[in-house]
Amino acid sequence: MHPIPQRCARRPLAGGLVVPWVSLIHGGHAAFGSLDAERARTAFLHRLCQICGQHMDERCFLVVRLADVTQGCSPEPALHPECLSYAAAHCPMLNGTATHYRQRPILASHPAGRPCADPSCPCPALSPDEGHAARSGSPTDRYEAWMIHTQNYRLVFPPDRPDVPVGISLDVPVLRRRVLRTAELTAEQERLMGLVRSLVDGNP
Repeated sequence: MHPIPQRCARRPLAGGLVVPWVSLIHGGHAAFGSLDAERARTAFLHRLCQICGQHMDERCFLVVRLADVTQGCSPEPALHPECLSYAAAHCPMLNGTATHYRQRPILASHPAGRPCADPSCPCPALSPDEGHAARSGSPTDRYEAWMIHTQNYRLVFPPDRPDVPVGISLDVPVLRRRVLRTAELTAEQERLMGLVRSLVDGNP
């Protein structure tokens, strides 16, 4: 088992695993794979690591899928290098254990196979969002980690919500790439990914 990073020594555990700082806590249970919207927003705005909740250093990693490249931003908060290594070792989506995306949103069966019955609970709606609906039940994507310098950390905002970032811009110099898990890409996806890498690296 990959050791817990020193940065995460004070983070709570669930099933022996570190509960990421941005994870939704619902009914006293950590909903791994579901983000607390307010914490995610705070992490984006204050440059906090999604795992340990501490400020970024000189360099950080962004988790990137092909769909994120197309959209131009990574939709998750950044990570410290050591926190990324821990997440890559234990997250089923990153370590290859999960071969398909969930068919149902995580809270539809959390924490005991029942939807939330508390009308005052601030948890997200149980109906899947557009991103989940598009991926539901489909094979998992290829995931990469892109290291960037924090001086190039730029947020992307939707035109109608300048206070709510949708992700971290990928239109920046990339210092290093690491493949976290592979996926079966179509010929067109391979072509697009190769083109994007060439553009990012400055090679026409």
